[in-house]
Order: sequence, then C-alpha cells, then structure tokens
Amino acid sequence: MKRYTITAALAGVTSVFAAGVTVYAAEGGYPNRPVRLVLGFAAGGTPDSLARTVAAQVESQWGRNIIVDNRVGANGIIAAEIVASANPDGYTILFSPPALIINQIIYRKVPYDVLRDFVPAANVCIGEGSLLVVNPALPAKSVRELIALAKNPDKPITYGTPGVGNTQHLVTELFNLHAGTKLMHVPFKSLVPALSAVLSGEVNMLFAPPAILVQHIKSGRLRVLGFTGASRWKLMPEVPTIAEAGIPGFEVSGSWQGWFVPAKTPATVIARINADVAKAIQVPHVRDFILRAGYEPDTRSTDEFRKLILSDLKRYGDIVRKAGIKAD
Repeated sequence: MKRYTITAALAGVTSVFAAGVTVYAAEGGYPNRPVRLVLGFAAGGTPDSLARTVAAQVESQWGRNIIVDNRVGANGIIAAEIVASANPDGYTILFSPPALIINQIIYRKVPYDVLRDFVPAANVCIGEGSLLVVNPALPAKSVRELIALAKNPDKPITYGTPGVGNTQHLVTELFNLHAGTKLMHVPFKSLVPALSAVLSGEVNMLFAPPAILVQHIKSGRLRVLGFTGASRWKLMPEVPTIAEAGIPGFEVSGSWQGWFVPAKTPATVIARINADVAKAIQVPHVRDFILRAGYEPDTRSTDEFRKLILSDLKRYGDIVRKAGIKAD
C-alpha cells in the first residue's frame, strides 16, 4: 500500500510538473532542460556557423545544452514550420536569416505567418554586405568587365544561390536590374554546394557573406570583384564596393541572423533569451567571430527587432516586385 501511495504521488507530481513547465519558466526557472535551436540551412554555411558559435556561448551561460538541429529544405520553410507549431515554452527556437520573411513574400502560400506565428526574440548580428566572387577562369577582373561579359547573349553567365528567395538570390537579381544584365540563376539546396559549383567552374559566380569565401579568395581559388555594402569591408579594404566598381548607388547590407520563438511564448522567457544572446555576442571570441564573418553584433531589444522585421518585409518586398522574382 505504501509503495502504491508513493508511486501515485510521484505520478501526480510529474503530471503537475509537466503541466506547469510554462508557468515555471515564466517565474524565472527557464531554462531547466535542453533547448532545441532549429536551423533551416546546412552545416558549414554562414547561418550554421553563426548559430553554433553563439549557441555554444549561451549554452555555457545557461548551464543547459542547446541542440542545434539542421532541418534543411525549402529555403528554411521546413524549419520555420517546426518552430511555428512547437509548444510556446522557449524550448524550441528558430535561428533564421531573412529567408524567413522573403519566403512569405515570394511564395503564394507558406505554412506560417511571420507576424502572427513568431516573436523575434533576439538578433545576433547585422550583415555589412556580401562579396561578389567569380571563378578565376572567367575573364572578368572587375565589375565593369563582368557586366560587359554578361551582356553577350551567346555566352550567358551563371550564378549560384542556396535556392529561390534567399538574400543571395535577391542581391543578384538587384544587380541584374541595376546593371542591365541577365545573369542566369542556378539554385542549389544550400550555400555550400552553390559555392562548390563556383569553385569547380560549374557555375561562374555568386554573392555570399565574407566568412565562407575568405579562405578561397586568399588561396586564389576565387576572384573577388566587389562588396555590396555602403562602404568597403574593413577586413578587405582593397576590394571596392559595387557602387565604386561600376554600379553607382548599388548597396545591399543589413541582413540579420535572429532567434525566433513561437507566438504566445511567455514574455519573461523572451526577455531571458534576448538578454543572454546580447550578453553572448559581446564575449570577445564570439564578437571577433561575428566580425570576421562580415557582420556586426546587434544587441537590439525584442521590440526593436520586430520593427526591423516590419521594415524588411517592405524592403525585400520592393526588391522581389522590381525583379519579378517568383517561386516555382
């Protein structure tokens, strides 16, 4: 009888605990178990390296494991759907670049609404811009020479991206608009195979965050022609901006990398995530990694991050409309 009573009591406690996890978290107990950080892009790319570097530091601050879960596919839509439908308790978090909102712009139907289903909990960084690189076999040593080659209809120039509707796709189509070119899009499942295709010569060029390109530029396997930011990238000051190199007024910067939680996640949990991510990105080795990747650490509040999301819905929407980008 005593054994039954203890067992029943334990079962009751377990039931109450399970039902009260969100309440406990809201009262300051978050996190009390491992946290899952879902990422819609492959290992080895810039989003993955940023996610893992920051997660490792937050993990050490929390004393709880953060499991980075790469759910690759559909330009991040699969990962976003997983988090949008997750229990809003702070234990399933989405790490995403602007593909999260661009998908909503270019696809007729996605299984989530950014403003309805997510809360932008914390931003990790803001991108300074992307580097334009070509395979050295392409006889273009400047942006102007690239444009001249691209205007030859008999020899189309191809560009790789991680798929339809990511920032690299939008940047290149904006380049087409400004330069009067028709660079041919070759989409891949992620940035890593897109880069591999340029390195092998299968594809001629791509725009990408600096972190994934630097080693290949230094080794001579890629030729860099320009940087999309408002000013030259401080770690490669010899590389001109695209505006300087041949397209006056061309500028694309400000790509973010953020943590998102499901709607209805307790405000205290969101505040904890925001504060601890902000703390993590100011740790010297994390900050240095972010800077080397071509980004600036960003400690804005949740409300400020939401305002940025609203602004980018309009900004990327304008690019998609002008470039006539449509998902297949």
